Amino acid sequence: MALFHCHVPSHHSASFTTLSPFSTFFTPKPPCVSSSSLTHQHPYPLSTTTELSSKPLSLSTLPRKLLCKPPQGKFVRQDYLVEKLSAKEVQDLVKGERDVPLIIDFYATWCGPCILMAQELEMLAVEYEQNVTIVKVDTDDEYEFARDMQVRGLPTVFFISPDPNKDAIRTEGLIPIQMMRDIIDKEM
Repeated sequence: MALFHCHVPSHHSASFTTLSPFSTFFTPKPPCVSSSSLTHQHPYPLSTTTELSSKPLSLSTLPRKLLCKPPQGKFVRQDYLVEKLSAKEVQDLVKGERDVPLIIDFYATWCGPCILMAQELEMLAVEYEQNVTIVKVDTDDEYEFARDMQVRGLPTVFFISPDPNKDAIRTEGLIPIQMMRDIIDKEM
């Protein structure tokens, strides 16, 4: 709410139109012109409180104009280092032979912490280059696979060692990048 302080000399007349207790419109009248000779029409005529209360005000009745196309909500682009895979591709990757740790990120496009985690995983992908394989699984696209993997919170990240004798490490929620480095360096 903006407050405007206007100084009106005593020889000027002024009119006030009150629409609500929080907004007051001040319209000064010129001293030499009578109100009957004013023919200026306001581009958006003001209505009184009785008119406002008789008509329901709805945002859907106001005209809308899009300034730009809204985003599609997909935060995984083709040029990202962390690749989005299907459930079948992830299962083949887990079962196959590999000599580097595998990190699987279960995420959703509408999840705020998942977006932050995606940024950290991109930094890890740059930092570790060929020493770690990092992939993503969209839980909205692969709902049954996420359910089978018992993903209940997002983001959920699995760290799978290339050594089949080591257990996988599972984290839920946003974790710091240094914690992920420690898991990769010390636990894998």
